[in-house]
Amino acid sequence: MTEPHATRALRLGTRRSKLAMAQSGQVAEAVSQVTGRPVELVEITTYGDVSRAHLAQIGGTGVFVTALRDALVRGEVDFAVHSLKDLPTAQPEELVLAAVPVREDPRDVIVARDALKFTDLPRGARIGTGSPRRMAQLNAYARGHGLDIETVPIRGNVDTRIGYVRDGELDAVVLAAAGLNRIGRSDEVTDFLSVDTVLPAPGQGALAIECAADNAELIAALAELDDPFTRAAVTAERSLLAALEAGCSAPVGALADLLADGQIVKEMRLRGVVGTTDGTHTVQLSTTGPVPDTHDGAVALGRALATEMLTQGAAGLMGERAH
Repeated sequence: MTEPHATRALRLGTRRSKLAMAQSGQVAEAVSQVTGRPVELVEITTYGDVSRAHLAQIGGTGVFVTALRDALVRGEVDFAVHSLKDLPTAQPEELVLAAVPVREDPRDVIVARDALKFTDLPRGARIGTGSPRRMAQLNAYARGHGLDIETVPIRGNVDTRIGYVRDGELDAVVLAAAGLNRIGRSDEVTDFLSVDTVLPAPGQGALAIECAADNAELIAALAELDDPFTRAAVTAERSLLAALEAGCSAPVGALADLLADGQIVKEMRLRGVVGTTDGTHTVQLSTTGPVPDTHDGAVALGRALATEMLTQGAAGLMGERAH
């Protein structure tokens, strides 16, 4: 006898990393509350988890996502949770982004030895990051403020990265605030990088909950977890990324934030940056307009800023991206 549909556990596809399991666990609880059904985590290994190459070399875009999407299409899981910044900008027709929950802190942070702030690091400080975007902006900031730093390419999970600092191999590493918050390790942060110093990756701090496009019942249930402001912001950021024709390993930062007058949200500001990883050349622009109330409106905001950036020479700064 098959169990009744209403009580069958929903299968949530997730990567196996500690961070992925933590954020998927949080989503599982929320989904269980809105559906009244148990949710079980189905661990899936992705190419990005097993390859030891640097993300920029293996293509960046989609390396953490493809295996999860394949499992969705094959019906092995009912829905999947991704870090939105890992999601390619093209959406497959058979899948739908059912919910983008309220965003966590989008900022990058430093975990440095001796509890140092970024600007207090010694001359020649070695800072580890696997992200060309972070390298470009940290180097550009250092150049502009007379700091002497060396960015060192690294990868690995949170423990591995922080381990480089603990072991004395590096003076500091850069991580996403959201990830450390989700695994309960925000107390290890020694400095929060202002978005005026380093713009985050498009979609950073936000999660994407994806399911099959033909599962209307599940789409409707998951929609209750959607935050329209977060969705509008990340849609604008990802539209900028797509219009620059850059993958998620390209040196592009973007952040859309809401400008409020008291309690009333008035406008959305979108900022974008692209730069060479050595920090010698950057193009950074922003635009402000009414908060988009449609998907197309948010896309248009991102495209318009990308077009401006391209006229300022942004395309020539992305030559180091993976092909």
